Amino acid sequence: MSDKPDMAEIKKFDKSKLKKMETQEKNPLPSKEMIEEEKQVGES
Repeated sequence: MSDKPDMAEIKKFDKSKLKKMETQEKNPLPSKEMIEEEKQVGES
């Protein structure tokens, strides 16, 4: 047994069958402005 996967299957794969998806960030990182705003709220 070879420890490498069989590349023949990958070459046969048809990418056109895949659906086109738009990526959506579910938990976006806060902007610098938001971070500064949070710091100011925490200080007062």
